[in-house]
Amino acid sequence: MLLQQTIDALSKLKMNEMINALREQEGNQQYQELTFLERLGILADRQLIYQENKSLASRLRMAKLRHQAAFEDIDMKPARGINKAQILELGTCRWVKDHDNILIIGPTGAGKTWLACALAQKACREGFSVLYQRLSKLLYELSINRGEGKYLKALQALSKIEILILDDWGLEILSKEQRHDLLEILEDRHARKSTIITSQLPTDAWHPFIGEDTFADAIMDRLIHNAQILNLKGDSMRKKRINKTET
Repeated sequence: MLLQQTIDALSKLKMNEMINALREQEGNQQYQELTFLERLGILADRQLIYQENKSLASRLRMAKLRHQAAFEDIDMKPARGINKAQILELGTCRWVKDHDNILIIGPTGAGKTWLACALAQKACREGFSVLYQRLSKLLYELSINRGEGKYLKALQALSKIEILILDDWGLEILSKEQRHDLLEILEDRHARKSTIITSQLPTDAWHPFIGEDTFADAIMDRLIHNAQILNLKGDSMRKKRINKTET
C-alpha cells in the first residue's frame, strides 16, 4: 500500500521517470542491498536526466537548426582556416555568457552554416536558447508581422533568444524598411544576447549591402566590436561530400 501511495504522490508531481525507476528497484533484489539514500539518489538521477534530455529536445526543436551538426564533428584542419584553439574556446560557451557575437565568413560551400549550427547545438546542450533564421526570410516575416499588428511582439520574442543565427547575410541589398528592422533586432540584442552571422562577404564589404551610411555604421557597431570572426577557406565541403558519395 505504501508503494502505491508513493507512486500516486510522484504521479501528482509529474515525476514519471522516477516512478519507472522505483518500480525497477522494487523488482530487483540488487537494489534492496543499497541504503535508502543510495536508492533515493538513483531515483533522483533518473528523473533529472530525463528532464534534462526532454528540455534539450525542446530547445533543439525550437532552434530549427538547418543542419544536425555536432560540435565534436567540426573539421578543424588548418586548411579550412580554422583556429583549433579558438574553436575549443567557443565550445566552452563563454562567448554566450559574455554576450559576444560570432561572424563566420567564407565562400559558398565552405561550411559556414554547418559550423554555425554546430556551435549553436553545443550551446543548446549547455542550456541556452537558439533560433536559426535565414536573414531574408526573417525580414520578410517581420514585414508580415507589421501588417498584422504583431511587429512589436515579434521583436520582443527575438530579443529573448540567447543565440540568434542570421544565415546568408549580404545576399540582397536591404530596403529602407529592412535596414530599420535589422537595426531594431540588433539594438535589442546588443550587449544582452549573442548573434551568429554567416556571410560570403568580408565585413569591410557590408556597408553597400546594408545601405545608408548612418544605418550601416549603427548596425556594424552593434555587431563587430564584441565579435569573434571566423574566416573559412578551402574547397567546397559540399563538393567533397558529393565526391565521397560517388566513390
